[in-house]
Amino acid sequence: MLIFKMTFWVSAFLIVYAFIGYPISLYILSKIIKKKENPTDIFLRPSVSIIVPAHNEENVIKHKLDNLVNLNYPKELMEIIIASDNSTDKTNEIVEKFIQENKDYNISLYKVYKRQGKTNAQNEAVKVAKGEILVFSDANAMLDKDAIIHLVSSFTSEDIIYITGQLKYVNSLEHISSKAETNYWNYDLFMRKIESNIKTITAGNGAIYAIRKSEYVDFDPIKCHDSAMPLYAGLNNKRAIYNEKAIAYEKAGETAQDEFKRKVRMFRGILEVFRNPQKYNIFKYGWFSYFYFCHRALRYSLFILHTTCFISNALLARLNVFYLSLFLLQCSFYLLALSKKIFGLKHKIFYYPYYYCMTLTAQLCGAVNQLTGKSKPFWEKAESTR
Repeated sequence: MLIFKMTFWVSAFLIVYAFIGYPISLYILSKIIKKKENPTDIFLRPSVSIIVPAHNEENVIKHKLDNLVNLNYPKELMEIIIASDNSTDKTNEIVEKFIQENKDYNISLYKVYKRQGKTNAQNEAVKVAKGEILVFSDANAMLDKDAIIHLVSSFTSEDIIYITGQLKYVNSLEHISSKAETNYWNYDLFMRKIESNIKTITAGNGAIYAIRKSEYVDFDPIKCHDSAMPLYAGLNNKRAIYNEKAIAYEKAGETAQDEFKRKVRMFRGILEVFRNPQKYNIFKYGWFSYFYFCHRALRYSLFILHTTCFISNALLARLNVFYLSLFLLQCSFYLLALSKKIFGLKHKIFYYPYYYCMTLTAQLCGAVNQLTGKSKPFWEKAESTR
C-alpha cells in the first residue's frame, strides 16, 4: 500500500501546487526579488509588418482590415500582410477589394496554395515581410488603437526578442462557457505578469504578439510561436516579456463544443513538455526552469495526475474513513461534471466541474493525437468566436 499512498499524495500535491502553490510562490517572489527592469519607450517607431494568417475568414476579414488601418501608428512605417492559407471562400476577394479601395496603405495578400496551417502561413509571409518588427494577430482578434505602439515600446534591449500583449474577451452575450474561460485567463495573466517582471514568460498569446525579425524562427508547422518562441528565448538566454498595455479583443467560445475543440487544438503538442529535460535545469536556466515546470509541465500533466490520484485513492479507500472520504469527494466532483454533460444543467456548481473535466479530456485527446500522429497543424475555426 505504500506505493499507492506515495502516488496519491504526490499526485494530489502537484495538482494543488499547480493551481495554488505556484501562484502563491510567484507572489512571494515578486515581493523579495528585485523587479527586472523592463523599460518601455513609447516614442520608438521601428518599421513593422503586421501578419494575419487567415483561412476562410470571410465573415471577419473586412472588420480586421478596418481595425488595422485605423491603428495609431504611422502608415508609412506599417505594412499589412494577410497570409491566406488556401482560403476557398471569399476571403481573398474581400482582401483584394479592400486593397484597391485603400491604396494609401501598404497592404498585400500573400496566398498560400497548399494549406499547412497557421505557423506555415506565418513562416511563408515572413519571407516577404520588410519590417524590423513582426507583429502577429489572428483574423478574429481586434487590436486596441495603441496596441502596436505599446508592443514595439518594449523592444528596448537586444535580449528582448518576443513581446506578447493582453487578450481581453468581449463576448456580446454572457455565456457561462466564455465566462469560465475569461476567469481562467485573468488568473493566468496574473502569473504571466510576475514571470515577466522577474525574468521571462513561458508562453504568449496568438491574438497579439511581436518578434524581432532578426530573431524569428521558422518552427515546424505543428508548433505555434506563442508557445515555442518563449521557450526558445528562455533556452537561449533571451527574454520574452508581457506588456499588458498592448491589448487585443476577442470572443471566447460561447459553446462548450467550441471550447473543447479549441483546447484539443491548443494541446496538440502537449507531450513536448516531457521532452528535452534540460529545460528544467534550474542551475543553467534559473527562474525560467522553475516557471516552465510549474506553469507548463504541471499544467500539461494534469490529465495524468488526476488519473493517478483517482486510481490510487480508489485502491486506498478501503483502508480507513479518511481515504474513503477523499475518494467520495473526488467521485462527487466528477459526478457534477457528468450531470452537466448528461442533463445539460447550467448552474455554476455543475458547469465549473464540467469545464475543468473538459480541459482534462482535451489534454488526453491532444496527447493521444500526438502519439498516434493525428495532430494537425491546421484546424477548423470555432464559429462562436467570430
